[in-house]
Amino acid sequence: MNDEDPLEFVPDDEPPPSAADTTLRPWRILIVDDAQDVHESMRYGLRGLQIEGRPLQLFHAHSGAAALELLARERDIAVVLLDVVMETEQAGLVTVDRIRRDLGLAHVRIVLHTGQPGHAPEIETIRRYDINDYKTKGELTRERLYVALTTAIRSYQHLRRVEAGRRGLEQIVQASGRLMVREDLHGFAEAALAEAANLLDLPTEGLVCVGDVRSEMAYAVVLAAAGVHAAQKGRVLRELPDREAAAFLERALSGRRHVLADRRLALFLPGRAGRDLAILLETDRPTDGVRARLLNVLCANLALSAANLDLLTRLREQAFVDRSLGLPNRLALVEHIDAAGAAGAARGHVLALLDVDHFSATNDMFGHAYGDQLLAAIAQRLARSLPPGCLLVRVTGDTFGVWGPEVAVEPGHLNILLAPPFEVDGVARPVSVSMGLARWDDGQPGGADLAKNAAIALKQAKSAGQSGAQYYSPEVGEATRRSTRLLHDLRLAVDREQLQLAFQPQLSLASGRAVGAEALLRWQTEEGRFVSPAQFVPVAEQSGLIVRIGRWVLRAALQALARLRAPDSRLRMAVNVSPLQFAQADFLDQVDEALALAQLPPQALELEITESVAMLGLERVTGLLHEIRARGIAVAIDDFGTGFSSLSYLDRLPADRLKIDRAFVSALEAGGGGARVAEMIVPLGRRLGMQVLAEGVETPNQAGLLRQLGCDEVQGYLYAKPMAFDALGRWLAAHPCD
Repeated sequence: MNDEDPLEFVPDDEPPPSAADTTLRPWRILIVDDAQDVHESMRYGLRGLQIEGRPLQLFHAHSGAAALELLARERDIAVVLLDVVMETEQAGLVTVDRIRRDLGLAHVRIVLHTGQPGHAPEIETIRRYDINDYKTKGELTRERLYVALTTAIRSYQHLRRVEAGRRGLEQIVQASGRLMVREDLHGFAEAALAEAANLLDLPTEGLVCVGDVRSEMAYAVVLAAAGVHAAQKGRVLRELPDREAAAFLERALSGRRHVLADRRLALFLPGRAGRDLAILLETDRPTDGVRARLLNVLCANLALSAANLDLLTRLREQAFVDRSLGLPNRLALVEHIDAAGAAGAARGHVLALLDVDHFSATNDMFGHAYGDQLLAAIAQRLARSLPPGCLLVRVTGDTFGVWGPEVAVEPGHLNILLAPPFEVDGVARPVSVSMGLARWDDGQPGGADLAKNAAIALKQAKSAGQSGAQYYSPEVGEATRRSTRLLHDLRLAVDREQLQLAFQPQLSLASGRAVGAEALLRWQTEEGRFVSPAQFVPVAEQSGLIVRIGRWVLRAALQALARLRAPDSRLRMAVNVSPLQFAQADFLDQVDEALALAQLPPQALELEITESVAMLGLERVTGLLHEIRARGIAVAIDDFGTGFSSLSYLDRLPADRLKIDRAFVSALEAGGGGARVAEMIVPLGRRLGMQVLAEGVETPNQAGLLRQLGCDEVQGYLYAKPMAFDALGRWLAAHPCD
């Protein structure tokens, strides 16, 4: 054989089938899917096809159990086209397990397919059960199905050839197992070079090169090198000093075939997406007969192993990389921390979770495309600015994770990095984050627990308001567990309709007549214990449960007023609205629906909001408030003076009434700063065209001082405590009403 000849394939033990008997020896293909249309489409797509000169004979099963029963009878099935998700989500993988383990069918080729890409087989499953390929059903066109079957049948054919006991089979199978545990292309190339040399009883002396047939050969790179070639690893093929070896590998890659010379052998391995492999071995003996046949089998297994490695790599990327931002995800973070802990390199490190404040409102206001751009800008800033040794990941939608030395992963430092506004769509946008941090200690169970602790700390930080930072401690963990138990009990109370309303009358300070009532939420447990709103309302807001509760409160309060209010009465019902409820896209529809169900005019309702709704975006909030007031519904600003930048927002929030917080009312008698604030609020409200209502009035002296200031309305224990519906009816009957 001269050096231009391809490495000849030794024929099968049986003579190749002639045209006359081809129809008698078809390849037997089993299609397993619970959808009849899949069977029909594959029957149609494979009609008339021949592979390796032989036709196809199709068998059909509609469940994993039926497939196993058929395979127990028909032992010469070449390929199984198997649906991953059938009677259960794991039916396909369970069937693979039983094919390999219970039936002992090692050579039948298995091609998994699914219409649900999220149900990709686990990496360990692919390694363990020798799955030939994995396709989504959308990929199974006639051409791709033909390619997949051809590859699988050739593999099956090679495996059957050595089934009769050819020498070296056990060695090849063991080599395949060793190759399957390789997790990167360089490691695979080194192992493939060693296994090929071992099969031929040669010293490991050679090169493995990867080349893309769609690009110039100048970009082919040496992945592995051994022996006299060891120094060439990583070099471009055309830069190798051994020009004869370089030309030999180029000939195998460009010709896509094995090449044999007197003292050298180049094996060609086809790869996915045009990235092919060539293995150069130095040899001093001819390669023919059994050795050539075994080399062919080895090459088939190497090609399949390389394809499986590519599949594993893609699955790993899907499992460990956030595609939208190109960052590692939570699973990658946990693995990284576990590896650092095992290596003793985690001491002195901290995990910080950074949650973007009010990101949901930003998405609602500007759209998801804008939100995605903002997250990308934050990720780029952090990736560019974090010092070496830090790992940046995307944990969830708007939460990033930073793992690194404590001196680098510190709230003040991270806030400095994020302080400059981010430019999105040509507009500078400031961003604040809440942080939860957890320190590694030598007793740390692992990365998952550290991430959980940081999440607990983050929850505590968010409960204290935006821009906060909280380190995890056992006390923080216990507080979070109490909050979790409280949320669980609150959900049950909502489901079981255990929440109640209490009502506190509101009066005109000038006339003493009742002008309305405020609906107040109460929760009494099955044991008769009352849970303070100060405890459960923040939990409801953090969990989003407040939206459901708020809808119920609005309906129940208006229906209560409808039962109390005379047709000509001007009595109103004040209902508190949380910022999260106010931000719902259908909030106005909820209000209209509640009024319609109670058959009340809009003037019967007053919505109490806090100035914190301005954080949803002033333009959006003011627009919604104008729509509310245009209907005739009154708006009151509750807890005024206790929030951030109250005066800067007040002039821009259209409202009918300003409520003085009870803290300032209590300070009236004591004098000092609180009293001065209360004294300023009344004229301020009048200047802005609003009425002023003081809450928490408990003494006649407080009422007198408020009257002197010109306050319009009051509520508090001096006049009436919050009461049940029946008690409110009796109270209103005994007191004059507007």
